[in-house]
Amino acid sequence: MEPVRTCVGCRARAPRSSLVRFVAQDLVLILDETATLPGRGAWLHPTLDCFRTAIQRRAFGRALRVQGQLESTNAETKLNGRVSTMSDD
Repeated sequence: MEPVRTCVGCRARAPRSSLVRFVAQDLVLILDETATLPGRGAWLHPTLDCFRTAIQRRAFGRALRVQGQLESTNAETKLNGRVSTMSDD
């Protein structure tokens, strides 16, 4: 049985393989494409809608237990590239 995680954006439960993992390092949100970076992770559907919802709700900070504002620009850019690549398939 595959592990199930909850998307921090839409709060829906989904198989781990259908979500992407984010971590925080020095108040910077990082897309963990291999899901192997150390530290606490937050799982998200690979859509910009879920990402923006999570940012608006400040869900990444709570899920990652980070105090302060997370820099998310680079993570959004990487996710946007990943979504574009997936839709080209």
